[in-house]
Amino acid sequence: MDNRYDELYKKAQAYGQEHLLMHYPSLSKDSKNMLLDKMEQLDFATLGELFHSTKLPSASTDFISPMEVYDSEDYSEEVRKKITENGWERLRQGKVAALVVAGGHGSRLEHEGPKGTYNIGLPSGKSLFQLQAERLLNLSRKAGRFIPWYIMTSPENHQDTVRYFQESEYFGYAMDDIFFFRQNVLPSLDSDGHILLSAKDEIALTPSGNGDCFASMKRSGALDDLNRRGVEWLFYYNVDNALIRVADPFFIGAAVHHNYPIATKVAEKSYPEEKVGILCMKDGRPAVMEYMDVPSELLYETDSSGNLTYGLANLSIHLFRTDFIEQYADTNIPYHAANKAVKYIDDQGHLIHPASPNAFKFEKFIFDFFPLVESMMVLKIRREEEFAPVKNKEGKDSPATARSLMQDLYKKWLINAGVDRSALEGRDIEISPLVSYAGEGLTPEVLKTLYDEQCN
Repeated sequence: MDNRYDELYKKAQAYGQEHLLMHYPSLSKDSKNMLLDKMEQLDFATLGELFHSTKLPSASTDFISPMEVYDSEDYSEEVRKKITENGWERLRQGKVAALVVAGGHGSRLEHEGPKGTYNIGLPSGKSLFQLQAERLLNLSRKAGRFIPWYIMTSPENHQDTVRYFQESEYFGYAMDDIFFFRQNVLPSLDSDGHILLSAKDEIALTPSGNGDCFASMKRSGALDDLNRRGVEWLFYYNVDNALIRVADPFFIGAAVHHNYPIATKVAEKSYPEEKVGILCMKDGRPAVMEYMDVPSELLYETDSSGNLTYGLANLSIHLFRTDFIEQYADTNIPYHAANKAVKYIDDQGHLIHPASPNAFKFEKFIFDFFPLVESMMVLKIRREEEFAPVKNKEGKDSPATARSLMQDLYKKWLINAGVDRSALEGRDIEISPLVSYAGEGLTPEVLKTLYDEQCN
């Protein structure tokens, strides 16, 4: 046993974590050093505080009020055109970048690999990453420059994600305009606050949540890269939204017009009990109340028009000003604890796969940055046009529902372009994002090409 081992054992013991070294004597020299290296990086005191300070959801409605929202359909054609052109101007100037949160694996979808590599079953077989890359390519082509694309992975899926892009030749995107970076991680703790081991020489680490993305950008150099490029707005979204309008020019233009530090897209809740966070004002500041925290008296409350008073669903589609990110990247927004099933090594060195939750994961959520500003721009959109989450293998928010939403939208575009509705019945329609970003550009020549490709 060396001095480093003795020091770390005493430190771990002081916080009741000496079990991390229980398999140390049986490890190889390299494994011993690897375990000690990882233990040196642990902040035992902070982990202990996290475990003991986790608060249960509060059902208090004190100081909760509705939030002002702008409806995307209320803008006149003239105003919409002006706002959209404002967004295009920022894209042409290189003032906008995109950030995708892509640290998850497709385990719930029974997919081996990063979730972004998942194919939802479109005729083309395109993955979520490819659909998003092609939307950005469409915009980049029209803007005359590539839109910088920041891809936040997790330590678990980073190499697989980078390899996938390399093997796909970056889908035609400029390699220098894609920045991969890993998000931060934290150990998982059991019900007694003990740090779990995932192997005899490995600490069970899990991603620390999308709310750690700005700190991860700063640590990795991505924030410096953002500033080097002169980016003023960062478009944030989740990888599992199959309909995401990445770097939407209209949204950018609206955010620039209001010029609040944050802008977000929302949609009306489908029904009062829908399990989705809601946008509201809390203590006079913008906030998201998670669905499990919303008291029943607020779930069903309606306004004078009969709409839900608290019916603005959080879609995790945001724009952040770069100066805001710089100012608050290291801000200590709160952690949220989630009780999950986490595999671990037991005292005998056996790998255990628990069937029920056995540990706590700690995450920061991106919406906890909202209360740091006095006001933010909230834009209501139609979810069937921009929101198709892929989270479950079957049922709600599954590949099947996302695929159906996409194909319904494609058919709507074609009908608006003059295609006879009856000609689309029973057909498996797909329109490449390289052809149309949001239904534009479907000229007779383009329609003929689509018909030749898909309808013959």
